Amino acid sequence: MAKVCWPYFDPEYENFSTRINPPRVSVDNISYRDCTLIKVDSVNKPGILLEVVQILTDLDLIITKAYISSDGGWFMDVFHVTDQQGNKITDNKTIDYIEKALGPNGYNMESVKTWPGKKVGVHSVGDHTAIELIGRDRPGLLSEISAVLANLQFNVATAEVWTHNSRIACVLYLNDNSTNRAVDDPTRLSVMEEQLKNILRGCEDDKKVGRTSFSMGFTHVDRRLHQMFFADRDYEEGGGTTEVDHPPSFKPKITVERCEEKGYSVISVQCKDRAKLMFDIVCTLTDMQYVVFHATISSDGPYASQEYFIRHMDGCTLDTEGEQERVIKCLEAAIQRRVCEGLSLELCAKDRVGLLSEVTRVLRENGLSVSRAGVSTVGEQAYNVFYVRDASGNPVDVKTIEALRKEIKDTIKLNVKKIPTSAKAPEANGWAKTSFFFGNLLERFLA
Repeated sequence: MAKVCWPYFDPEYENFSTRINPPRVSVDNISYRDCTLIKVDSVNKPGILLEVVQILTDLDLIITKAYISSDGGWFMDVFHVTDQQGNKITDNKTIDYIEKALGPNGYNMESVKTWPGKKVGVHSVGDHTAIELIGRDRPGLLSEISAVLANLQFNVATAEVWTHNSRIACVLYLNDNSTNRAVDDPTRLSVMEEQLKNILRGCEDDKKVGRTSFSMGFTHVDRRLHQMFFADRDYEEGGGTTEVDHPPSFKPKITVERCEEKGYSVISVQCKDRAKLMFDIVCTLTDMQYVVFHATISSDGPYASQEYFIRHMDGCTLDTEGEQERVIKCLEAAIQRRVCEGLSLELCAKDRVGLLSEVTRVLRENGLSVSRAGVSTVGEQAYNVFYVRDASGNPVDVKTIEALRKEIKDTIKLNVKKIPTSAKAPEANGWAKTSFFFGNLLERFLA
């Protein structure tokens, strides 16, 4: 009987073009007086734009301008970036990291996942169990979730919580208080899941049932939250969004046109500028299976203008009105998920089991509703940021804040910051953008 021999296929063939033409990265602090220029030239591949933007935004860099071109087999990007205070990137350690992360071996580097002090972003869960929750939002829900975890002796090391269109999504990293390691007991995980599902079950007439999931390994928190909301279809109308949630100054203007000459659909976005805006848009387009071939991004004062030339992965453009309307709604939702107004409460305390439960209970008892939250643990210190308003969605009055200060123990440091609501330039105190910068938070509390 004849022996069938299959042709040999080199498993490294897929990376052959990258090995021949490795990515070239340059960090230029000479060409421009007010920003650092980062250039990336590489063989084109699916998702490469999101990878590059994700690395830059995970370093909390502000992208003020960008020019993207990836038509054909080559990918060429130019980014104008600054740090959070609007200064050039001059730290040698940061520059070295950018060159390595965006270079030939960057996306496989272990150091990319373990950037020192980076607690929200791409990193190994390591000794933590990652929990994903999504369901209908209501006042006090975060307090109920954290109380369940505290009662089960699970410590919340890192978490990020978003709310949008009456829905809540959160990713939490837990460990066992007794072992300081990931929870691997299936019985305990089952009990936790059942109790969390009961909390998220919500109203009987809620068509969208709350969900929980557990994972081990690598994750990117911001992208995962976008994916969870997208799968939950939070972009659909009828979720209960009010003008209080998204005032006119935050509402983006998005249009879809057709470039007949080149066969692209052109997405134009104009809105109030903020940190991670480009990441949120590129992330959403990528998850919707659209490919960005060209793009121009610029910021003019407090406003941003972004233009993307796209096609679907199958080569088609947005030809129907239904497709165009869906893309517009999804991008609006992606932009608005990070928008917060009112007050941000920044808290620092020695980490312990039940700390998050204690803080969120105090917020709930003082009639405050959390619209967004970030939790980070560095060493023995916990650093929390809560964006709050009252249960009706109105601004928080001074008396409530004073009562909050009195009730919080002396062991918890509290800083209150008002978030600008107008389209004018935000307060010049180094915390200009409404995003979580835990590095700055550490410096503020440790100063």
